[in-house]
Amino acid sequence: MEIIEKYFADFTPEQTRQLGLLKPLYTEWNEKINVISRKDIDNFYLHHVLHSLTIATTFEFQKNTTIMDLGCGGGFPGIPLAIFFPETNFYLVDSINKKLNVVREIAETVGLTNITVKHTRAEDIKDQKFEAVISRAVAPLKDLWRWSKPLMKKHPTTNENAPNGLICLKGGDLTQEIQESTCKPFVWSIDKIFPEPHFKDKYLLYQPYK
Repeated sequence: MEIIEKYFADFTPEQTRQLGLLKPLYTEWNEKINVISRKDIDNFYLHHVLHSLTIATTFEFQKNTTIMDLGCGGGFPGIPLAIFFPETNFYLVDSINKKLNVVREIAETVGLTNITVKHTRAEDIKDQKFEAVISRAVAPLKDLWRWSKPLMKKHPTTNENAPNGLICLKGGDLTQEIQESTCKPFVWSIDKIFPEPHFKDKYLLYQPYK
């Protein structure tokens, strides 16, 4: 938790409690199901929670809006962001059900009431629209945009910090990937936001809905 408190100082006692529960819960579940890389447990808050919260440094999700976490895996970035934005609804989607069972259990244990977990693929969602779609290292940008664009609500946001588009966390040289996507995303270097060696060559991307 120290690494989180290094960069964030205004959590409520409830948010601090919820964040503090995450590592022991994931450690326990990881012994049963390989939810996240076992070598990452010692650096859990840096590699997973702080990485997820990069999004919260740049964007402000609004009260009563719904954000989709596409390919949420073990619950990142959705769970940390649901703690950070308790009045925003998060819709966590993945095609691997065994990981979603862990996400459901952790959300319930922590006391998150603003999370919905769905075992489905983005292409199969026909009855719901979202203000924004978030994702972490799931697929190439061209695929993420193809899947997420039809799920966007078609309205401009009045708050410049409230996103209406695709937000994703990615790493490595993205030049070719961005070119092949035909997107023109905004790109932030995460090590400029959190100056930690782990975040070298890791990026936050935002493709606005148009």
